[in-house]
Amino acid sequence: MILRKYLSLIGIGSAKIDLILSKETYTPGELIHGYFLLKGGTIEQQLKRIDCDLVRIHEGKEEEDILDSTTILTSTLLHSEEADKIPFSFKLPNGLSPSDQQTSYRFKTRLYFKEGAKSIDQDLIQIV
Repeated sequence: MILRKYLSLIGIGSAKIDLILSKETYTPGELIHGYFLLKGGTIEQQLKRIDCDLVRIHEGKEEEDILDSTTILTSTLLHSEEADKIPFSFKLPNGLSPSDQQTSYRFKTRLYFKEGAKSIDQDLIQIV
């Protein structure tokens, strides 16, 4: 049991997060619906917060711009091997340029624990 706790502190066997979206293609100003899927690891872990950033990536310049962020504060205890869903909604900013070979968009999601390494998820979306 102690070994599993220490392994989860460095990220091995810790809880994971996955942002599940209803589709992959959106228009500027559209309201996005989905949910965060939390999957418990080998031990129970106390959740601290979820951060989700909308990021624009400029491929040629290798630049990343955070366009908007949302944070969910929580003190939920996620039990070993448990699964939980948290609703997600996000209104895209108006005036986003369409996705192309030079510009892409993604949601970067981070799950923070009271103790242990954070869990990170990235979900590519297309703006038309």
